[in-house]
Amino acid sequence: MDCSKVGKMILHLRKEQGLTQKNIADTLNISNKTVSKWERGLGCPDVSILASLSQVLGADMQKMLEGELDPNRPNNGNIKKIRFYVCPTCSNVLTSTNKASISCCGRKLEPLEPMEHLEHHKMTFEEIDIYNYISIDHEMNKSHFIRFIAYVGADIVLIKSLYPEQDASIHIPVMQRGGKLYGYCSQHGLWVQSI
Repeated sequence: MDCSKVGKMILHLRKEQGLTQKNIADTLNISNKTVSKWERGLGCPDVSILASLSQVLGADMQKMLEGELDPNRPNNGNIKKIRFYVCPTCSNVLTSTNKASISCCGRKLEPLEPMEHLEHHKMTFEEIDIYNYISIDHEMNKSHFIRFIAYVGADIVLIKSLYPEQDASIHIPVMQRGGKLYGYCSQHGLWVQSI
């Protein structure tokens, strides 16, 4: 851990938040001289207050210790580059449209890599009036089921959750052609299919 880099990071984040050294010191029950010492690179925060400090400054604790935030380039709004994440502990489904540091239940999550052309996970797509009926011939028991189906178009994402013991099908409004369907199986992971 480079105290100089960490100090510069604390200074930058403090100013970004519009806080004074005294504001941070009062929140953490330390002296403002301690905050000044950190910002000048003459010492680093104690492990016991890192979590509180990262919360006050609104930054990830690990990134603070590395002394680099590593920001992404501005998002160009291309929703087709969506990334899906599923928490292995609570099954929470998260998405991002750019590189992101995502965690859930205390664990860092990696984006799922969608597989293509899974023969036993082929979705059928049928237009009925103003709805698209999407179905898949797949078992839906508690140990093996489709967790969600998502439609991703040029400017829209629609995610529908599915649950064990129900049909593996959804109805969604008619969308523009050229999108992709994503599905997530509790045993086989994420797959993608063009429509």
